[in-house]
Amino acid sequence: MLDSINIDSSVAVYVQIENEVQFAITSGRLKPGDRLPPLREMSERLGLNANTVVRAYRDLEVMGLVYSRRGMGVFVADGVTDRCARSCREQVIRRLHESVGEAKSAGMTTKKIREIVEACEVSETGPYGAVPASVLSLADSKNW
Repeated sequence: MLDSINIDSSVAVYVQIENEVQFAITSGRLKPGDRLPPLREMSERLGLNANTVVRAYRDLEVMGLVYSRRGMGVFVADGVTDRCARSCREQVIRRLHESVGEAKSAGMTTKKIREIVEACEVSETGPYGAVPASVLSLADSKNW
């Protein structure tokens, strides 16, 4: 968890952290009561300003997904798994809808869109990682 933060992404770093926590809750990698990595450890590991991690954790707390206990850390709240899963599914569907719409507007065929989605699916890159060269090479094709 939280190893695919990309400072070059169009998605703000604090939002990437928030999303990664939500994805981990949705997938079951984080369960109610689990402790998130400490702020200092997280900022050092990711090479980020501590305020970036503070903002993400604070936003997650405002969303009701985590709670903090002074001197003990930040923990996943009880009863958030289903709500988090629904939110993540809706977010992914919205992004896919926008991306497919953009692809169609750019003249891509359904076949090419599926080819790109399949290439993305088999790549080992996390959600904010760099796009693999094998996927980017599909842009060279004139068969849109």
